[in-house]
Amino acid sequence: MQAHIIEKPQVRRVPRFQQSTILIIDDDPAMVEVLRHRLTRQQFQVIDAASGNEGLALARERRPSLVVLDLRLPDIDGLGVCERMADDPLTNQIPVIILSGMERPDIIRRSRAAGCQYFVRKPYDPNALLLLIRSAIDETRNWETV
Repeated sequence: MQAHIIEKPQVRRVPRFQQSTILIIDDDPAMVEVLRHRLTRQQFQVIDAASGNEGLALARERRPSLVVLDLRLPDIDGLGVCERMADDPLTNQIPVIILSGMERPDIIRRSRAAGCQYFVRKPYDPNALLLLIRSAIDETRNWETV
């Protein structure tokens, strides 16, 4: 009787964030490009909007894994976008990270009250932002499994 060796099948590993889509809502094209470059190198899919209304429409249509949101937008401010997302059943489970250079003393409290998960002040550490993005996505995925 001849023995046959069965080879273990090779499993192709997919990075756990590869299927994650990040929506960047910011009217500064340079900021969007820097973020897009960093996030795509980390296997995220990136979409962007240059206004609050466009961002809200994309969030409802595409249901991204996370939104990175600027506060200063040409039509609605970022707090308004965050509040509308929190009030909408299609978008209220999407975590929001506000990325802003606004210096008002109460801005972090107001951002949290509007529904954002994290507030990151510009200029920011790109590695810290990436950790927060991963943490927020992981936390949201944990909600879905409960």
